[in-house]
Amino acid sequence: MSVSAPFLSASEAAERLGVSTKALRLYEQRGLVSPIRSAAGWRVYGPDQMARAAEIAALRKLGLSLAQVARVLGGDPQGLEPALAAHQATLEDRIRQLTGAIARVHELRSDLAQGKASVAGELARLLGPAPELSVAFPLPWPWGGERFELRDIRPLNYIIGPLGSGKTRLALRLAETLPGAAFLGLDRLADGGAAAHTRLDADPALKRRVDQALAWLAEDGALLSDALIALLAGLQAEGPAVLVVDMIEQGLDQATQEALSTHLRRRGPSGRPLFLLTRSRAILDLAAIGPDEAIILCPANHSPPSRVAPYPGAPGFEAVATCLASPEVRARTEGVIAWRPQVA
Repeated sequence: MSVSAPFLSASEAAERLGVSTKALRLYEQRGLVSPIRSAAGWRVYGPDQMARAAEIAALRKLGLSLAQVARVLGGDPQGLEPALAAHQATLEDRIRQLTGAIARVHELRSDLAQGKASVAGELARLLGPAPELSVAFPLPWPWGGERFELRDIRPLNYIIGPLGSGKTRLALRLAETLPGAAFLGLDRLADGGAAAHTRLDADPALKRRVDQALAWLAEDGALLSDALIALLAGLQAEGPAVLVVDMIEQGLDQATQEALSTHLRRRGPSGRPLFLLTRSRAILDLAAIGPDEAIILCPANHSPPSRVAPYPGAPGFEAVATCLASPEVRARTEGVIAWRPQVA
């Protein structure tokens, strides 16, 4: 088969749709879209396949799981109503914000007509960019007290480094320093996540949110476990403005990690910032990093942590790739920690 201009390669199709090539492969594996094969055997996407994939991507942005997407595309709209209701609520919130801004502009115009001098300052606050979330502090041991600064904090921030690199200490300091931040440690797994189960029993609203997330994840292949419930109890809890999570993949199999990664990404730019310690390539998929995500590398030589751009050739990229392992390898090394000298 000859491939003419309207047909796109997988990477071209993914770029046009605003998804990753991994997402396209997942759509294909679930039977949601069937790319055409070129004469050379490559997957290509024509107008019909692109239209189908665009529908899938749109439904995913509404928060539907792949199982729900399949049902909607198959003619069953169940599950679409709550997703549309949530999207409507988001749009209405934006309208309220815009309405308030319009009213304030109207007031400023009236003030200007009356010769009031404070208009310029008010206008700068009204039209200026939102305050940037940032943090700065002296680095703890094993560093030498160098000043660490992190600006433009994203909704998803991955902290990665080899054993003994200090990434956990960096995470703890971030949780201590960022306003309203909380640290979700590995103690969440103690006694089969007993503390999380107790918390859910006492908080029906939190339990509903966790159950909803569990249903979404299960439809995307996640395995229900105490580790997942304990993690979601922390992720879905209201209160913390920023959440720092220690080794998010702990106790989760590969399918669950992949479903969780997709679940976290679909929050979009409005999600509260998360800092995720990880060494799993199922959680940190370098091929799927989007604009709302950032990678922070703690180097093995204890040079100051730095942000790493997610493309080959960027400073630190190879070190990040080397730190990542498959869930199977992570399971074999579970419980291994770096030796730390006693600090007086």
